[in-house]
Amino acid sequence: MLHAHTSNQTAPQQHPRDWAKATDKELIAHVLERYHVRHREQLPELIRLAEKVERVHAEHPDVPTGLAAHLVNMLQELESHMQKEEHILFPMILRGQKTMAVGPISVMESEHVQHMEALQKMLMLAHQLQMPEAACNSWRALYAGAHELRDDLMEHIRLENKFLFQQSASSAEHGCCGGCGGR
Repeated sequence: MLHAHTSNQTAPQQHPRDWAKATDKELIAHVLERYHVRHREQLPELIRLAEKVERVHAEHPDVPTGLAAHLVNMLQELESHMQKEEHILFPMILRGQKTMAVGPISVMESEHVQHMEALQKMLMLAHQLQMPEAACNSWRALYAGAHELRDDLMEHIRLENKFLFQQSASSAEHGCCGGCGGR
């Protein structure tokens, strides 16, 4: 099972936000700006690094064989997921169409499970991000970036599942627009 922990690779939060008190608009803006943009930067660079490490160190017993191909698949799956959020789900939530959003939310939650499984496979392929002693700079950068991706994606999923989706589902159950927080 994956466990989030603090990394030296990630910037510390200045003032942790209480996302339970955020509006849908604030939370969606944060997810888009902090996570969607970042994932689109992270994955292509990780793919480039994984291809290089797999090619240069092909004979090394700890080379993360298959990691580049897995990261390509993760990029495709995550891009499809983010597009659905950006073009279907988030606009629906922002328009107050919480009842109509229940189906798409269910799909997104199911895909979140698949993303967590993809993270587990990434860790398995990368030997739990344990580098050999003499790892080159590219290998170190690859594992540091994979660690950051893992932490970022887990937090992205947590924010959506725990705050955005729960709040929307609660509002839909009460047949309201969500302005009251579903209470």
